Amino acid sequence: MNYQETLDWMFSQLPMYQTQGASAYKKDLTNTILLANHLGNPEQDLKCIHVAGTNGKGSTSHMLASVLQEAGYKVGLYTSPHLKDYRERIKINGKEISKQFVCDFIGANKGFLEQNSLSFFEMSVGLAFQYFKEKKTDINIIEVGMGGRLDSTNIITPLVSVITNIGLDHTQFLGNTLEAIAFEKAGIIKRNVPVVIGEYTSETKPVFRSKANEMQSDVYFASELISEVYPSDLIGDYQEHNKKTVLQALKVLQKTTSFQIHEENVKQGLQKVVKNTGLQGRWQQLGANPKIICDTAHNEHGLKIAINQLKKEKFAELHIVLGMVNDKKPKDILPIFPKNAKYYFCKPIISRGLDALVLQKEASEFGLEGKIYNSVSEAYAKAMDNASSDDFIYVGGSTFVVAEIL
Repeated sequence: MNYQETLDWMFSQLPMYQTQGASAYKKDLTNTILLANHLGNPEQDLKCIHVAGTNGKGSTSHMLASVLQEAGYKVGLYTSPHLKDYRERIKINGKEISKQFVCDFIGANKGFLEQNSLSFFEMSVGLAFQYFKEKKTDINIIEVGMGGRLDSTNIITPLVSVITNIGLDHTQFLGNTLEAIAFEKAGIIKRNVPVVIGEYTSETKPVFRSKANEMQSDVYFASELISEVYPSDLIGDYQEHNKKTVLQALKVLQKTTSFQIHEENVKQGLQKVVKNTGLQGRWQQLGANPKIICDTAHNEHGLKIAINQLKKEKFAELHIVLGMVNDKKPKDILPIFPKNAKYYFCKPIISRGLDALVLQKEASEFGLEGKIYNSVSEAYAKAMDNASSDDFIYVGGSTFVVAEIL
């Protein structure tokens, strides 16, 4: 199979949380362990930092990768979901995995993958670990897909574990309380492996402490330990928390391993995240006059910070291109959005996309008014047509909305 045929097979034949939601969620790690054994356990040869959290884990992972690249290391980076191309998920020093490697891996293991009904996410994790092993990376930043305890990435024993924060997201899988979700995320804490916590609440801190004690792991609360941070090319307000998490994780890495990272590497790494890693969609400016910002924040915790930042902007009129997926609760998210904006409601092109008519109807209950468009690109084009040079356009509500305009 060529690359496109390989991707079509991966996307269409197998359950995948990104498009299918609940049916792709596995209740244990049996399949992942089965695949790892089949591949000769490549994960056992990898040095890793494992990153979980409700929000910020993608930015945190990319910042860590960028700093380690600046320090001269060969850095594997595994993240999800992708915005435009599947290969964004698996990179070494910012360079995406080759199409050929993806094709060869699937071709060589297709019979096993089919026979054991491996999910899209499980096979992607196996592919990433195999790739990093063959390419002899020095260190790998592995982002959790969802949760932690039962996530496919959780077969690794990292050098450092990182949990950015806890918010209410994916509650149908992870639980309805902050404590329950913290328990799932804390599942990445391994015996005698230090863990760095970014943000915490009165509900989540005891969960992390308890799990760390049980695993005899040192726990570091970055928000208490880091007071000053460096500038970054990731300019969203929410990056301040992520930078503290990154700085503390790097301190722990240097304290507990032989990795050498100088202050200048940290400064340069934080300033060159996009250049070094190719990260997109985090308070990313797409235009000026009118100013256009897209952001992948998609749950209550993340959107509150993004919208607070939006309110600090100066503009004549605000245009918001908004779409969501149907496993989010619009009634929890819509009250966050400003009423003094013109809305462009749309549905991202995935099966989980929330119908734009439903979104418009629910939004109107919160005083958010606007028209429906047939696609994200149509909504975006109309916003640009309507906006004057001193207006502001915000595009978001879902990772998949942002993906369609990049």
